[in-house]
Amino acid sequence: MKQWLEEKLLQLNVTEYMDEENGFTRLSYTVEEKQAHEAFIKVADELNLDVSQDEAGNLWARWKADEEDAPTIATGSHLDTVSNGGGYDGAAGVLTSLAAAKLLKDKGFQPKKNIDIVCFASEESARFGVSTVGSKATAGMIDKNELGGVVDADGITVKEAVEAYGLSWDAIDQAEKSPDDLESFLELHIEQGTQIEDNGAEIGIVRGVACPVRLQVTVKGMANHTGTTPMTNRADAFVAAAPIITYVEDQARKLNEEQQTPIVATTSTVKLSPNVMNVIPGEVQLGIDIRSVDDDLKRGLADQIRSYCETIQASKDVTVHVHTLVDNDSVHLDSSIQEKLQEITEKVGYRAHAMDSGAGHDVMNMAKRWPSGLIFIPCRDGLSHHPKEYASIEDLNKGSNVLAAYLESVAGDDQ
Repeated sequence: MKQWLEEKLLQLNVTEYMDEENGFTRLSYTVEEKQAHEAFIKVADELNLDVSQDEAGNLWARWKADEEDAPTIATGSHLDTVSNGGGYDGAAGVLTSLAAAKLLKDKGFQPKKNIDIVCFASEESARFGVSTVGSKATAGMIDKNELGGVVDADGITVKEAVEAYGLSWDAIDQAEKSPDDLESFLELHIEQGTQIEDNGAEIGIVRGVACPVRLQVTVKGMANHTGTTPMTNRADAFVAAAPIITYVEDQARKLNEEQQTPIVATTSTVKLSPNVMNVIPGEVQLGIDIRSVDDDLKRGLADQIRSYCETIQASKDVTVHVHTLVDNDSVHLDSSIQEKLQEITEKVGYRAHAMDSGAGHDVMNMAKRWPSGLIFIPCRDGLSHHPKEYASIEDLNKGSNVLAAYLESVAGDDQ
């Protein structure tokens, strides 16, 4: 199986070597993504799975049950990447899902339920700033009017990209599946962190996905000459904004000391104006990203930041405005699937760690409509979205074994 995993990992990444210096760039609805999807079709064909493409470009490889009206369980991930990304983010989930089917076929297993292996289109936001387009379409979460006009760096709209890919934009919402079309969904992904290893485990079982609250803080002062304006007569927007950055960091650390549910907060963007060496900054815009599966916790921190910004405005000769860019409820995954995964992982002889996901995945959309689960395998040094992203064949093999055992359990005689 390990040799098969090595071969198919290369095939799905459309490469001869995984250690590409510049990584892999397969942006949404590009020729490169389509080439990876074509590789998926070839592997699925080798496994005698029936492959179809839906109106959003998602690929569904079905292992049919004997009964015509059998329910369907699904597993999978995506093959698109960020610019100069790694070959495991998404690809690991697609590969191990295919590997699980191979493991079960090799032992002569015949499912009592249909098993769909899905390769979602356009999971990453790298091209359009909009993520998980394929799974949103599957779960009926696409707003064509809102999404169609979104443009990439070259001015190409999502609508134009989808149609250049060979699909009909007008039909994309027809990719939606009804609640009865699937019974459940399970995704495997690389962790993109180090919690699994830090806790002496081999498999991460995810309880929830921490969707963000994002704030845009605009501090306005007065631009003036750096050489002629006395220090006592300045309204430096950057000086006023600086304490906000450390406040965000300090408050998040404090909250983690006070309670068990993790929270992270990052001042991740800064836009300085006029950004000229001899001009006092007149305006600063900060972007703040707050994440926790506890929605009250993350919204509470956002409120604290707003209050702190009011004190900045009162104490400095500046105005401070806080705008909420994003405020999404976090996604809690199905507890019965988590329990089943815990049982399965222990049964196959691996150590499991219960954890939350700080990054978004296709599963968060699927969970809106179907009972869904997510498992993680380790990735070296927690590095992801980077050319040196890496997951060992050994860990991919372990993930495949867990997926196979899970599918056998829920689609077999003992389900």
